[in-house]
Amino acid sequence: MADSLADMLLGFFEDEWEAGSSGSDDRWASGGGAGDRDGDCVSNAGGGDSMSSRAFWESQDQLLHEALMRSGSTESRIRTQMQEAVRMMRADGSDACNCSGGSSGGVVECRRGCVLRGIVDRLRAQGYDSAVCKSKWRRSPEIPPGEHSYIDILLVSRNRLKDPTRIVIEPSFRAEFEVARGSSEYNALVARLPEIFVGKAERLKAVVKVMCRAAKRCMKENRMHMAPWRKHEYMLSKWLGTCERLSTLIPMVPASVVDGRGARQQRPRSSMLTFDLHRTAVQVL
Repeated sequence: MADSLADMLLGFFEDEWEAGSSGSDDRWASGGGAGDRDGDCVSNAGGGDSMSSRAFWESQDQLLHEALMRSGSTESRIRTQMQEAVRMMRADGSDACNCSGGSSGGVVECRRGCVLRGIVDRLRAQGYDSAVCKSKWRRSPEIPPGEHSYIDILLVSRNRLKDPTRIVIEPSFRAEFEVARGSSEYNALVARLPEIFVGKAERLKAVVKVMCRAAKRCMKENRMHMAPWRKHEYMLSKWLGTCERLSTLIPMVPASVVDGRGARQQRPRSSMLTFDLHRTAVQVL
């Protein structure tokens, strides 16, 4: 069942992946790119020491396994319900782009946006405070500017005194880390990643850190420069930078179970959530 769902979503986003990544990493294979000064992804050892290289890849495999295994019951339940939402979209034909195609980002972005909105509408119909999130970040000395759209869910605590728990959903997670000329060791780590990521920010950070470190080592062993869009800060900005939660057309239906303990959802409202890469505070305006 999981494999068929992965194939479904891969079909949704394969055009975007081919358009966004074809040839991108090859441009850096000739040594023309800038050096990588990202401290979170630094690896001091080169590819000359085979024992050191083997130890590195084994350690990254173990760290990635531990990060992926941290998924809790709430995340598993949301993943199951998202799978059902995707199956419903495929069954009723709503997985196709249903807008005029006038997106400023082109046909691929328009198609992805329609799919994300369709998933969100079905999650909201099941009682989740879900929304399409659009993150944007500015150019820095280390990374270029960019933007990315994905899905999140806010789970209200039972006593409502704590900040909502945020669950990040990326339907094409594995494709975000694929590279054109990855080593066998790096590709093995990519193959471990779920096609669909559903999880809290802490687990997402752990996975991204491992994969960025591995990507840097892969590039170094292949005598390639680290492309800026592969850096740790750039990858985190996609899901954990400043983002806007976009309103949906279908109102949220009250749910009786959202956090596993019978808590009810708050009424939905338009909001802007601000997530800082260096702080955990969430501001709702």
